[in-house]
Amino acid sequence: MGGSLAGRIMAIIPARGGSKGVPQKNIRPLAGYPLIAYSIAAAKLSRRVDGVVVSTDSPEIDAIGRHYGAETPFLRPAAFARDDSQDLEFVLHALDWFQKHISAVPEYLVHLRPTTPLRDPVLIDAAIDRILGRADATSLRSGHEAPETPFKWFFLNQDGCFEGINPRDPRPEYYNLPRQAFPPVYIPNGYVDIIKSAAVLASGSLHGSRMLGFATPPVTEIDTAGDLQFLEYEIEKRGHQLWDYLRSRFPC
Repeated sequence: MGGSLAGRIMAIIPARGGSKGVPQKNIRPLAGYPLIAYSIAAAKLSRRVDGVVVSTDSPEIDAIGRHYGAETPFLRPAAFARDDSQDLEFVLHALDWFQKHISAVPEYLVHLRPTTPLRDPVLIDAAIDRILGRADATSLRSGHEAPETPFKWFFLNQDGCFEGINPRDPRPEYYNLPRQAFPPVYIPNGYVDIIKSAAVLASGSLHGSRMLGFATPPVTEIDTAGDLQFLEYEIEKRGHQLWDYLRSRFPC
């Protein structure tokens, strides 16, 4: 084996078979194509990504991934595909496979979650360029600015009373201040996360101590059937370059 699996920068798309919120979420149709196909298309359109690997425990998803152009060189063990499995587990499993079968690991893994299907490949490349320019970075994570600041939120204490979530803020009733009085907060959104393989193997942690932030436009992540319906409406109304790519190569 080798070829596209021997690249320096590999996209990895995790897609386990089980999902409680939306059954078979990773392969549910979105505007005529399985959800995972959009992440494969985004990686294929990137100018920086050398190859695309799908990590799954499902033979069905394995076949779908190959159909849309990804490599599926292994099946992930069921122990790493449970509801409570952490991302670190599938990453370590993939790196172990690369070490054993390719004799080298990719320098960077570009982690693309199928549940964030609508991406701009130009932004994927920009994120890769950002981490390539920071030798001190252990990883990169994407996020978009939260529309409401959590610094104005409350805990509900045992007496049934609200308490501000940041008791160290010295300003009296700081939670009544305007939004502009607080720093921006970013919601991690799965648009493009980048993992530095050497840092993971050295530390045993996924993102390490120097996690670069990469701001993206607001994006819809698919957690419910309603999210799928909303994105389907968006695609049909406004179109999308990934949908165009899929229709041009895999006509329905």
